[in-house]
Amino acid sequence: MTLAPSRPARPARPGAAVPDLTAPTARLLALLDERRPGWGLPGACYTDPELHEVDLRLVWQRQWVFVGSVAEVPEPGDYLTVDLGSASVLVLRDDDGDVRAFRNVCRHRGARLVAESHGSVGNIVCGYHRWTYGTDGALLHAPQLPPEADPACLGLRTVHLRDVAGLLFVCLAPEPPDDLDTVADVVTPYLEPHAIARTKVAAQVDLVERGNWKLTMENNRECYHCDGHPELLCSLFPTWGLAEHQVPERLRADHDRYLRAETDLLNRCDAMGLPHALVEDLVRRPVGFRVQREPLDGLGESFSETGGRLVRRLLGDLTDAKLGRLGLHLQPNTWFHAMADHVVTFAALPLTHDSTLVRTTWLVDADAAEGVDYDVEELTATWRATNEQDAAFVELTQAGVADPGYEPGPYSEAEDQVEAFVSWYAARVREEAAR
Repeated sequence: MTLAPSRPARPARPGAAVPDLTAPTARLLALLDERRPGWGLPGACYTDPELHEVDLRLVWQRQWVFVGSVAEVPEPGDYLTVDLGSASVLVLRDDDGDVRAFRNVCRHRGARLVAESHGSVGNIVCGYHRWTYGTDGALLHAPQLPPEADPACLGLRTVHLRDVAGLLFVCLAPEPPDDLDTVADVVTPYLEPHAIARTKVAAQVDLVERGNWKLTMENNRECYHCDGHPELLCSLFPTWGLAEHQVPERLRADHDRYLRAETDLLNRCDAMGLPHALVEDLVRRPVGFRVQREPLDGLGESFSETGGRLVRRLLGDLTDAKLGRLGLHLQPNTWFHAMADHVVTFAALPLTHDSTLVRTTWLVDADAAEGVDYDVEELTATWRATNEQDAAFVELTQAGVADPGYEPGPYSEAEDQVEAFVSWYAARVREEAAR
């Protein structure tokens, strides 16, 4: 199932002048034009620092970006920060319990307000000249402020923020893409049974992959390489992502087992009223997405050696642990796995043209007790190992695309979501460059 095409976000004004493209932007557009459909991007798209700056400006600072969950800011004053190139965003829960987002910049002389990735504050106090802001962003105190300056006009600059069933997205554009609410209407019924707003952070791991952000995302969008993930294949079917005609004979027994597990899962979901069908619109709309509930191998409950649950207390009001995994992908930077017992969120954030932060967060029921209901090492084992393996694959690829001998090759039949991601990226760059 796909949604109807969304109208382009923030269309150019009628009669607007043709944009004055910078040389790097024009060069990136030319490289995108020379890419053959179904083939990889030219190497410079991954290795050129100037083109990376274009990515930051046209993609990261104009699209909706996943930054974390409400579980990361559970109490008033709790905050998280995210850097998108030179732009820093401060997300915090205010004293009224609402989650807000601000530019992480003092309104006095521009000092960075908060340097840590997570923390808690009473008020937000600039470390330079002690300008002080409330958790609602209002300026509360500014020593020796001249009488003609109006404190009411000097509050922190706000950033667009949306809460989608407990998942937090920000957009730095003055007018963000208008389709997030439409996508939220589709994916929220899938997410709501997992009650993310009633979870807590059990663990969070930051891993730096030595590769361009697009390589991180391309690696995530396929399982063509999943033979390199032995821990993951304990619970993820080895034929995941393959159409019926693509299943090799050696995996036929595994695929038959998958089909039986799928039938069982869909019957369980139908009995419980849980949505499970595939819905995807990965290219045409600014908030490209894919959502589906799918079976897990083994016991079918979680990402573990046996496929069994990893948390004794289930999420929300769920009573059946054998619900496979809800998989949700959103362009440009995130993917999620929601099981009956926990949720794993992933955020890919660009650091440099050849390094990317992958932040993985494990969420469990807020009342689950560590050491009683779950063991952190067991809970995180599969994805810690898988992420390290993926980081090695991304580093190998970054080295290869930087080699003068690199030429883009064709994607396999199993890499249709890689093609979708690259097509989405090219469409957004062209769209934004034309504004």
